[in-house]
Amino acid sequence: MPLAYKIWLLTSLYLAQGLPYGFFTQALPVLLREQGFSLTAISATTLLFAPWALKFAWAPLLDHTGSRRRWLLALQLGAVAGAAALGLVVDLGAALWLLLLSLFAFNLVSATQDIVTDGLAVNLLSARERGLGNGIQVGGYRLGMILGGGLLLWVFAQSGWQLMFLGMAVLLAMTALPVFVLREPAPASPASPPPRALVLGWWPRLRQPGIPAFIGLICLYKFGDSMGASLVGPFMHDSGLSKAQIALIKGTFGSAATLAGAAAGGWMAWRLGRRSALLSCGLLQAASLVLYAMAALGDSGPPLIAAACIAEHLLGGMAVVALFTLMMDASDPQHAGTDYTLLSCALVLIHGAAAFTGALLADAAGYGALFVVSVVVATAGCLVLVGAIDRGAGPARLREVWTRRITSELHAPAPAPGA
Repeated sequence: MPLAYKIWLLTSLYLAQGLPYGFFTQALPVLLREQGFSLTAISATTLLFAPWALKFAWAPLLDHTGSRRRWLLALQLGAVAGAAALGLVVDLGAALWLLLLSLFAFNLVSATQDIVTDGLAVNLLSARERGLGNGIQVGGYRLGMILGGGLLLWVFAQSGWQLMFLGMAVLLAMTALPVFVLREPAPASPASPPPRALVLGWWPRLRQPGIPAFIGLICLYKFGDSMGASLVGPFMHDSGLSKAQIALIKGTFGSAATLAGAAAGGWMAWRLGRRSALLSCGLLQAASLVLYAMAALGDSGPPLIAAACIAEHLLGGMAVVALFTLMMDASDPQHAGTDYTLLSCALVLIHGAAAFTGALLADAAGYGALFVVSVVVATAGCLVLVGAIDRGAGPARLREVWTRRITSELHAPAPAPGA
């Protein structure tokens, strides 16, 4: 399969996930606040994003029933139909229950589509191409968020719900185009597993040799960064920055830096190999938090905070791509969607735990202490992960790619599932 088509396909699929997410996360809090809801009530809407944390439960069903092309077409076209239907509603603001239901439905569809897309990527991409593929994953999703939270939000502000959702439907339809011509690899195991394996199939995957240790290591790798990055918005507010400044720094400069970081991380995973990319990107990610610590401990203004935000988004994007690439390497092609989903769900859960821990620390000792501890934990997490895999921790398939550079041709076909 040509590399150009793989790039088109994966960019479209990951962009489709970010479109509704970007709009709803930007527009819904504003609308609810206008309706008089408290900040606590608004924060409770995060429960509507539960499918992203629970998607491992139905991942085996998607791995072992039907084809990924059929699943993707059904999910993509379902999202198009849903957006078009919402475009026929005159005023969603008068029916908030419908808006909240729509948010949950789009999250369910996007999370399910993510399972199928990740499983497809594991099987389509060769070991050498996975760095590029994960750069596309992070960059495509971020681009979708920018379009959803920027372009579509602007259309909503100018023209209302109807035109905005019709525009979303058109964009989602465009992202479905490469799926129509998809010719995916034949499944490694054509025999259908028993129903119990489809309902609880994630449990034996979780117990595979090396997987529990690997989950602990990747969570430790991200814990320190998540702990500090989760409170950057409140830190900016408490430092005296205006809403316009925060939007410019985080929304514009931060998003652009994330896209650049995704591209750089993909290039490093491709050129340097897994170990070098994870070590260098992880340490750089930890170093970016030093700027926040300097801003919190000193009497600095917007320039240093802006520099810290750009560095954190750039270097954090690089580290995420390097980590996601290793997670693809750890996934069994026969259970690709399930394995990768378990790993990504673990990161979602650890992000929440890290954010809560960071909030407790910041309340008790201030932002300066929070960012200093984040630097230490992020550095330790990176070194522990690299050292542990050096000693053989994690799934055995990691040994094939861990310490060597992938020097085969970029257009080489992906290895056969189960090879």
